[in-house]
Amino acid sequence: MSFSNISFILNKPQLSENIGACARAIKNFNFNKLLVINPKPVFPNDKIIATSVGANEIIKNCKVFENLESSIKKIDYLVATSARFRNKNIKHIDLSDLSKLDFNRRIGFLFGSEASGLSNSEIIYANCTMQIPSNPNFKSLNLSHSVIIVAHIVSSLIKLKKIRYKKSKKVRSASKKEIQSMVNLCIQKLESKNFFGQSEKKPIMLENLKNIFYKMELSEKETRILSSVFANLAKKG
Repeated sequence: MSFSNISFILNKPQLSENIGACARAIKNFNFNKLLVINPKPVFPNDKIIATSVGANEIIKNCKVFENLESSIKKIDYLVATSARFRNKNIKHIDLSDLSKLDFNRRIGFLFGSEASGLSNSEIIYANCTMQIPSNPNFKSLNLSHSVIIVAHIVSSLIKLKKIRYKKSKKVRSASKKEIQSMVNLCIQKLESKNFFGQSEKKPIMLENLKNIFYKMELSEKETRILSSVFANLAKKG
């Protein structure tokens, strides 16, 4: 188990102060990977650095991405935090379920923007969603507070070595990048067969298709098999 396997991903953060506070929060608990997607403020800036209070190296090494899909290519398992349940067939876990995760894998914790959280089209990339329990009449938590709660619990789990999850070393879980390649091939072959046609439902069909594959815990071998199936099904007889 390694602290370097854990990434904290801020999707479209709105405030410089929150970005800096999140950097400080993860450093407090020995983590060092902060990823930022399409931040509203200029990144980095003096306010971000000031509110990071000593976590300058976290900001310096922080990677900035234009979109969510590009940010998760080196993530094996993605947990999306959300204050609301979704009308999606996706696994939902509690904070206590974090002890069941395999922290030998590259795990990402995704946090939505302060203004609107995560959309359904962003949730589909996650393996599961997680809600931090709070006042049911006042569920919304400050971004940095959410990050520090998750960082504290995960840090404790790694230090105490409470993880009992083991998998054969011969089975390697597929990375998000490998799943993306497989999904893109599937969509490409479907489009070549005019599967979607001119349907107005194409966007939601694509969203549901991605949701199916991203929530599955596929192995690297399984993604290769499925890619081969998609490629061969598209061939002319």
